[in-house]
Amino acid sequence: MVMEQSELQHRPWASQADSKVLSEAELEEIAPRTRAPQPSLCSRLRDARCSCAVAKALLFRFLPILSWLPRYPVRDWLFGDIISGFSVGIMHLPQGLAYALLAGVPPVTGLYSSFYPVFLYFLFGTSRHISVGPFAVISIMIGSVTASLMPNSNFLDPVNGTNETVLNETRRDSARVELVATLTILVGIFQIALGLLQFGFVVTYLSDPLVRGYTTAAAIQVLASQLKYVFGVEVAEQSGPLSMFTAFTEICSKLPQTNVGTLVTSLIAMATIVAVKMLSAKLSSKLPMPIPIELITIIVSTGISYGAGLKAKFGIAVVGDIPSGMKPPVAPNPSYFGQMVGNAFAIAVVSYAICISLGKIFALKHGYKVNSNQCFSISGSMSRTLVQESTGGNSQVAGVVASILILVTILKIGQLFQALPKTILAAIVIVNLMGMFRQFTDICTLWQSNRIDLLIWLVTFVATLLLNLDMGLGVSVAFALLTVIFRTQLAHYSILGHVSNTGIYRDVAEYNTAEEIPGVKIFRSSATVYFANAELYSEALKEKSGINVDYLIGKKKKALKKQKQQQEKKKREEAKKKEATPELSEASDPCSADLGFVDVEMETKTQEPGSDCNGSGPAVVDSNGSRTELEPQASGTQKTFNEPTLESLGLKKPDLHSLILDFTSVNFVDTVCIKILKNIFRDFRELEVDVFLAGCHVSIIDQLEKGNFFNQTITKHHLFASVHDAIAYVTRGQGQSMPRPVTLDSSTKL
Repeated sequence: MVMEQSELQHRPWASQADSKVLSEAELEEIAPRTRAPQPSLCSRLRDARCSCAVAKALLFRFLPILSWLPRYPVRDWLFGDIISGFSVGIMHLPQGLAYALLAGVPPVTGLYSSFYPVFLYFLFGTSRHISVGPFAVISIMIGSVTASLMPNSNFLDPVNGTNETVLNETRRDSARVELVATLTILVGIFQIALGLLQFGFVVTYLSDPLVRGYTTAAAIQVLASQLKYVFGVEVAEQSGPLSMFTAFTEICSKLPQTNVGTLVTSLIAMATIVAVKMLSAKLSSKLPMPIPIELITIIVSTGISYGAGLKAKFGIAVVGDIPSGMKPPVAPNPSYFGQMVGNAFAIAVVSYAICISLGKIFALKHGYKVNSNQCFSISGSMSRTLVQESTGGNSQVAGVVASILILVTILKIGQLFQALPKTILAAIVIVNLMGMFRQFTDICTLWQSNRIDLLIWLVTFVATLLLNLDMGLGVSVAFALLTVIFRTQLAHYSILGHVSNTGIYRDVAEYNTAEEIPGVKIFRSSATVYFANAELYSEALKEKSGINVDYLIGKKKKALKKQKQQQEKKKREEAKKKEATPELSEASDPCSADLGFVDVEMETKTQEPGSDCNGSGPAVVDSNGSRTELEPQASGTQKTFNEPTLESLGLKKPDLHSLILDFTSVNFVDTVCIKILKNIFRDFRELEVDVFLAGCHVSIIDQLEKGNFFNQTITKHHLFASVHDAIAYVTRGQGQSMPRPVTLDSSTKL
């Protein structure tokens, strides 16, 4: 008894030696699977019928304000929301004016985009902390559309009596506002459609390295687009691939024409904003709110420009006319839809990705959820969101306070900023890009952590710079998806061995203590098996098994062909003998008929007592003379009674008797995978090696059934719930209880 316990300690895979090991077929007999019935169309229509509860749920879903506003804790949150809204509103003013330049529209349009979306998000938004409104990346994407469809060259008016032309800015601005309004409507239609179709999962295809590489490249394009305002030079608008490099080359060629007053103004503004921002960050714990240096810079520079006459004396370009009041809404021009549908979809996806990413970050931090399918008609800004959260913002009420501040600016204060130099707005934009430029440090981080993600980052960055923002996004997403396919094709294939004193199986090449079970190979792939890597899986299996499968099968076919030729020759010789001696032919045993490729004389000599020609398999005869046929083995590779074996053909039988395919990492199979698996079972059966599948999920078994994988030779007796169960089955099937231990404990007593 002590001896048996000691052996079990050294044979942990034998801990279930006396327990019943069940294949998938036997398991389904004991515990049959119950498939949930699919709901009928009538039942779905019955569940979808309108009721008060359903109507209320839909109303609360599309108007989240109805669910959170009645429970709003006024005493706890109102003061913080007012302070936060005022702080964010102060940031909205300079950023709205500055980002309008990126979009190629009049600055007052930026103020509109800082008011309407913020107020609408108060009604429809689910994130309590993000600050929606203009964002540099989205603005530059819109600017690429306006530059390509409404270039300055379309609005040049001839000067009377000369060959010169002058840009009609009024007509250009009016046309571009109409174009951008139409683009915004189309973006909103896309986002509403994606939200209604529950396409919130689309953002999952925009991985974090892709988004960061994309925004970094967009920051470079934003910087390049603002250089003309910094140097005060006139540059023709460019669009399409390589447009950024073309514009940068033109700026460099016109550097001798730099307006010194504009350059000095922008440098002083940038230095001041950066210094105050650094000071504000250092004193953040002592300040109730960040220092509004952008607003201060705008106010001071506007006063200096107006008082000193910078435009008249130094030729510094200013914002110009800012109309007061709200413009009446105008219907979009549908004729533009066909020209901008691709750009609109790209803007819809990118703005959604940025918004939902910001929303999830702060929702996770503060313990609430955001609706991934809630549509966002405009993007959010990380800098404003951080200010809104850090200054005590608790809900969408902060956005309402900010929108009211913007509304007052539009109605009463906007005209005061007509003398604001454009170079100040460019300086504000460039300084606010510093956070995106810090993303270049991702290169070092990803180099150490994951070089595939680094490759995605670099390809996205380069493609966006070269091909512009819309085409760059498409190329980046396509490349990111291709890397997933490449990873499955470059899967790690391994042979597993047993780790002593455990029920765990690990790669023998990586774990020194993992030992292979004699006569058994356990093969595992780190990726699922499908059409893109099924052939690679089969080739790796044949290589790792240690058997030259194709060579042995070829030799077996040659041996069978040779044996068949010999038997045909023998039959011809016997036929000649029968013709010569017909009496011998009549006296011959009827059971000596040819049974296939097996030698007839050998078959006659080895005929067991009690067997006949029509028997279905081997049989034994007891002492009473009754005949009992033996049950065939469950193994698909068990040879029939008359089928030749490798040894009978003079070929060496492989040391391997069982092959276990670990399918725990496989999450789906397709028709190509099923075909490859059938070929694997067939090839190894030819070499008298049993093949088993282990660790198949229920969904995999269903897919195998639907793909007609199972037949008379491949049954569910070849499937086991785990590698351990398969090991227990194959070791017993070879006539041994379990593999013998290598050593014994020193305490073992005989």
